[in-house]
Amino acid sequence: MITFIRGKIYEFSAEHVVLDNNGIGYYINFYRPELLSLGETITIFTYQHFRDDATVLYGFSEKNELDIFQKLISVKGLGPKTASMILGRCKCNELIMAIEQGDVAFLKRMPSVGTKTAQQIILDLKGKLIEVTGEETFINQELEEAIEGLKSLGYKAFEINSIKSQLIKLDCKTTKQYLSEGLKLLNKRSGG
Repeated sequence: MITFIRGKIYEFSAEHVVLDNNGIGYYINFYRPELLSLGETITIFTYQHFRDDATVLYGFSEKNELDIFQKLISVKGLGPKTASMILGRCKCNELIMAIEQGDVAFLKRMPSVGTKTAQQIILDLKGKLIEVTGEETFINQELEEAIEGLKSLGYKAFEINSIKSQLIKLDCKTTKQYLSEGLKLLNKRSGG
């Protein structure tokens, strides 16, 4: 089983990437072309799918995407291509939030997902993806914007990560509230 491949990006499209690893080109189904640039060396986490007529590699930029993909393909009637396209279309936290909230409309906006498949995804996976990714799954848009705001104010990623779990637990309604609380927490940590 091929778990990951590290190599240079030889070519890519909206649906695949070819990684050059020691002179061998691996064709990987990969639906996140915005993360790629020619000649760059990257690591892609892979799932090796065996069919009667071929062996196919599906790739992901992060290990938790691969973990979620493996949960998705356990859903009755959901194949690896559709699961991979879903993860290429939305962020993991958005997908998990939709599943946890039973948001059929959100899931139906994904490629090749109809009402029955959306309902099956919710039925099979509700409550099962939180353990895959932990509490950081539930970062809403307001919190994401506040985190970006803290970065623009000059705070480093490690400083922000040290308070993220506390911010997630707060019941803030706006970006401004999250930003204010984040500044208070960072100020406490720096002894101010």
